[in-house]
Amino acid sequence: MADALFVVLRKVGLFLGEGALERIGTEIIEVAPILTNFEHSMKQFQGELSILQAFISQVSAHKDGDKAFDAWLDQVRDVSHEVEDIIDEYAYLTAQAVDTRSFFKRKFHQIKNFASWQKLPIQITQVEARIQRLAEMRNRYGISVVEQDKGSKLQQPNQLCKSDSAYLTDNSDIVGNVDEIAILTQWLLEEKQERTIIAILGMGGLGKTTVTSSVYKNQNIRRTFDCYAWVTLSQTYQAEELLREIINQLIDQRTGMASGIVTMSRVRLVEAIQSYLQDKKYMIVLDDVWDKDAWLFLNYAFARNNCGSKVLMTTRRKDVSSLAADSYVIELRTLRDAESWELFCKKAFRLSTNNVCPENLTSWAKKIVARCQGLPLAIVTIGSILSYRELEEHAWKFFYNQLSWQLANNPELNWISNVLNLSLNDLPSYLRSCFLYCSLYPEDYKIKRKLISRLWIAEGFVEERGDGTTMEEVAEYYLRELTQRSLLQVTERNACGRPRTFLMHDLVRDVTSIIAKRENFGIGYGDGTTHVAHEARRLSIQRGAKYLHSLASTRLRSFILFDAGVPSSWIYDILSRFRLLRVLCLRFTDIEEVPGVVTELYNLRYLDFSHTKLKKIPPSFRKLVNLQVLDLRFSGVEELPVEITMLTNLRHLFVFTVHDIQERSLNCFSATKLPGNICYLKNLQALYTISANKKLVSQLGNLTLMRSLAIVEVHQSYTAELWNSLTEMPNLSRLFISACDANEILDLNTLKPLPNLTFFWLAGKLEGGVLPSIFSEKLVRLKLDWSGLKKDPIKSFCHMLNLVDLCLSGAYAGEQLSFCTRWFPKLKSLQLADMDHLNLIKIEDGTLMSLHTLELTGLTNLKAVPEGIKYIRTLDQMVLTDMSNEFIERLLGSDHHIVQHIPDIRNFGSSDSQEGNIHFLSM
Repeated sequence: MADALFVVLRKVGLFLGEGALERIGTEIIEVAPILTNFEHSMKQFQGELSILQAFISQVSAHKDGDKAFDAWLDQVRDVSHEVEDIIDEYAYLTAQAVDTRSFFKRKFHQIKNFASWQKLPIQITQVEARIQRLAEMRNRYGISVVEQDKGSKLQQPNQLCKSDSAYLTDNSDIVGNVDEIAILTQWLLEEKQERTIIAILGMGGLGKTTVTSSVYKNQNIRRTFDCYAWVTLSQTYQAEELLREIINQLIDQRTGMASGIVTMSRVRLVEAIQSYLQDKKYMIVLDDVWDKDAWLFLNYAFARNNCGSKVLMTTRRKDVSSLAADSYVIELRTLRDAESWELFCKKAFRLSTNNVCPENLTSWAKKIVARCQGLPLAIVTIGSILSYRELEEHAWKFFYNQLSWQLANNPELNWISNVLNLSLNDLPSYLRSCFLYCSLYPEDYKIKRKLISRLWIAEGFVEERGDGTTMEEVAEYYLRELTQRSLLQVTERNACGRPRTFLMHDLVRDVTSIIAKRENFGIGYGDGTTHVAHEARRLSIQRGAKYLHSLASTRLRSFILFDAGVPSSWIYDILSRFRLLRVLCLRFTDIEEVPGVVTELYNLRYLDFSHTKLKKIPPSFRKLVNLQVLDLRFSGVEELPVEITMLTNLRHLFVFTVHDIQERSLNCFSATKLPGNICYLKNLQALYTISANKKLVSQLGNLTLMRSLAIVEVHQSYTAELWNSLTEMPNLSRLFISACDANEILDLNTLKPLPNLTFFWLAGKLEGGVLPSIFSEKLVRLKLDWSGLKKDPIKSFCHMLNLVDLCLSGAYAGEQLSFCTRWFPKLKSLQLADMDHLNLIKIEDGTLMSLHTLELTGLTNLKAVPEGIKYIRTLDQMVLTDMSNEFIERLLGSDHHIVQHIPDIRNFGSSDSQEGNIHFLSM
């Protein structure tokens, strides 16, 4: 709940910090009294909501399941949303009041919106009254801070039961995790003298407790220890009670009671445990550890006595698992399909012979198992429930179709939602809204790091720290924390090893979507939802948009359209109702022109028209003064209006079309003209792709925050000025430069390397066919196209120890390339393309020791498979495109022994559409 207050308080703080009244000046003097009172009211709201936030943070951990408290929280949430509406309405009215150049149009808007201005004081008065009633309700229903011992945490009894029930699981029920159990057993039995900490990591419901209990209860293991104990910490615990429980399990309970442990202080309890364990080999399990704090005192209690003792901890958080040495961490994964099916049948058909699924139920049973995505908790719970249902196809079909509803409403499935909710409830305020936003994506959707980061920033979820760290970097930290909490899974990494895409487990997404809908945070329409509440603040339409005829919500902040099949007329009509939008995503839709209402969305921060038929951006875009992201990739826009340079808050501007998806031509991307003075766009961090001109390259140096730049149609006469501008960008890490045509020769020999560049794509003929000394040792990815090099360039790159991805496309006019021993130790991907004279590739033993992918394209003069490929044992994939028939014949025949260790070899003809590696220009 505190997350809603967190977002609103940030907005209030930004409003007060920006001096909004001074910015408006005398343009709307008619409502000056309203404006003065408004600022005073915002300060009052800030104080009241700050106290509410602090109170909720202090109380909520001890009110889990308290329905009166939950109902009161709903009221607080509504009030915070009303405050946010007032702030955003104010921002909308003030932006509209000052946006119009014409005096008469400006006056028209002021008269037109005068009624809206007059409503603001009424709304403020109503909110003030509601805040007063919140305090009264809190006192009336006895919602107060729980008294507790300082430094202690209170144990919730029901939380202990959830973990204990897994501990009581019969080992015969365990399916999968055979390797993990074997490793745990090996670690527990090894003859290592010093105390060993072992961590079992994974998301809620993966079976961490079940796996751990299987080894803990193993008598062969127990016999090797003098004593053992199992305690559950959960999110809340009382330190003294935890220590007493450990003593009671380690020592005979009567002895413990006689020693007076009930009255002992925490320090005395720690000393008692330490004294008892001093000369013993012990095994202690700490189940469900949520933070490192508990270890601060348990570390002292668990004596380091060189007796071979073991401490096992289960956790959902990677930072907790770091307490164990790297080699003693087991990260559990979801079950394989066959294992999931076996476990489900054991539970659902436990009364049948050999737990066999009836033939008439097989298709629906498999769908239900697939929905669980290998999560043991879900498989066991749902299988157990279905074991009591009639074995009729219609009943199982109904259950499957209603599974999302069942999760929210069926008490028998509370176990699943409660376990998954624990992770959500543990999130700090700044992370909770970010995570709820992820539930707006469709099922199994790969969430892209850069995209979700920009959406969070546009929504106001990400704080600006002001220490030189960008909000994009803060958002990336948020993503890292969500993965460390096992709430998001990394599905793809880039060449630098940074996560590129993430996935949310289907059941985690279901539970999160239920919460997002209940709290009016957001709704995914078409994902089992057929109604959009008036109070909904975010809407993603995943399918069935044409059936959504009535949409009354005027509070929307995000509108994301995944259903690309709707007619443009529907889009134009529906957008007229969302004047407070901050995020508008219409990618892949059928629109051909910008809907007129878009330029009236003064609060808009994020606008996505990528993959549309859009051809022109109107001058009225100047009104979108708050816009941070404008995405026009793969649209038909080839020139931007001069008014774009008035959008001084722009952080990311993307506009290009791909002409050659295989990237085998010089001008594979369109060149977009950007007129006007780009010096005003001082907040730009990413800009591509733009057409170069003399004036523009000289102005680029003013964009000192730039991190990613793609500039095409570069003439030799621009290069010195362009490089001077690039040196003014200290954070520039990604650069794409393309010459104006195949005959233009770029002389870069006198230029120095850009120190922080990690990705460099240079397309165009180089002076004298010589490689310039502009390549930094920090480069991770390098691509050279049509360079006209006369000497083997490989030796020039061998000093780049960080290089992970190397692509040479038409870059070399010689006949031989050589890769020598110890070169390119980190290179994972090598692409060689369209070098017509190349007839020999020499690869020595001991080079390219990390290579996973080798792509050979259009090397028509290469007849034999390079002999040295047999030395590259790490090679997973070899992709061949448009290679000569003789090469393919030898690959399949006499040279096959060279590549027989490569599991995946693909051969494509020149007509096959193979996408190039355009991650530089993708999200």
